[in-house]
Amino acid sequence: MSILEIVIIALIKVAVVVGTMLVTVAYLVYFERKVSAWAQNRIGPNRVGWHGALQPFADLFKLVLKEDIVPDNADRKIHALAPVIALLVALSTYAVIPFGPDLQIGDYNISLIVADVNIGVLFILALTSLGVYALTLAGWSSGSKYSLLGGIRSSAQMISYEVSMGFSVAGVLLLSESLRPVAIVESQSGWMWNAIVQPIGFITFLVSAFAETNRLPFDLPEAEPELVGGFHTEYSSMKFAGFFLAEYANMIMASAFIATLYLGGWQIPYIEKLGLSPILETLLCFGGFLLKMAALLFFFLWVRWSLPRFRYDQLMNLGWKVMFPLSLINIIWVAVLIMIFGM
Repeated sequence: MSILEIVIIALIKVAVVVGTMLVTVAYLVYFERKVSAWAQNRIGPNRVGWHGALQPFADLFKLVLKEDIVPDNADRKIHALAPVIALLVALSTYAVIPFGPDLQIGDYNISLIVADVNIGVLFILALTSLGVYALTLAGWSSGSKYSLLGGIRSSAQMISYEVSMGFSVAGVLLLSESLRPVAIVESQSGWMWNAIVQPIGFITFLVSAFAETNRLPFDLPEAEPELVGGFHTEYSSMKFAGFFLAEYANMIMASAFIATLYLGGWQIPYIEKLGLSPILETLLCFGGFLLKMAALLFFFLWVRWSLPRFRYDQLMNLGWKVMFPLSLINIIWVAVLIMIFGM
């Protein structure tokens, strides 16, 4: 293909991924309200549209029409920049997620990934770390003690869980011998999913993902009973919507990343033995990946409405005294498997 065709296909991929993600975020908010209603034995949104299906768009219109209020003591430039950073970081991480195997249409071989780079895992970990700067800057620039405490909490929380997250990923990299997400997926053929081979690493990474996305029981940077709203206390209108969108985009991203690292990605065990056509097999693998993501997203929503928030000292103890040692044990376990079985 010519350079122009490559650029056009890449732009189409970006538009499809971003557009699909924005629609998914809107309806993920709707499904979260329905899951919370189910957990609390009530109905949930059921007025706007069919069974409340248009409620997310009503909320969006409300946020657009609201006044953008900036406190007098705030640093206006940083205050406006923080939600932009959060949203850009959340959207950029989707670039290296493989949603399925290559799709062959005529003479064109379309890769279901925006950018297939050799350091994809490192790219995601680096960008998710940058996302914490958005929360810290938002807390500092708001000129509010509640926001500042929320920002400080987010930075301290990152130090606690990212070490365990990194060591958990190290076990995956030892088995796949690659930082390339596609290679990691291909190394989990059959039932050799990393969640089965290294369950300790899977659980540690899953718990870290809740802290990464600031979801209950680890939403300490927000913690409404203590900090009013934490880092976004002084935000309103579309700036608040930016943080809101970034949180749900990060949750979708975390589900896709967990499915890629530990649940075989698009792999459906032994699907190649069914003798399906290449296009049908690719579409089924793509659907399998979306199903894994949906199951993980439901788990994120279910946990939020089932568990209470941890105290701040409990989060620190969990991060350093439980998850960190377990992640080290996981690396030793994987190394032993490689030595004995040559995996």
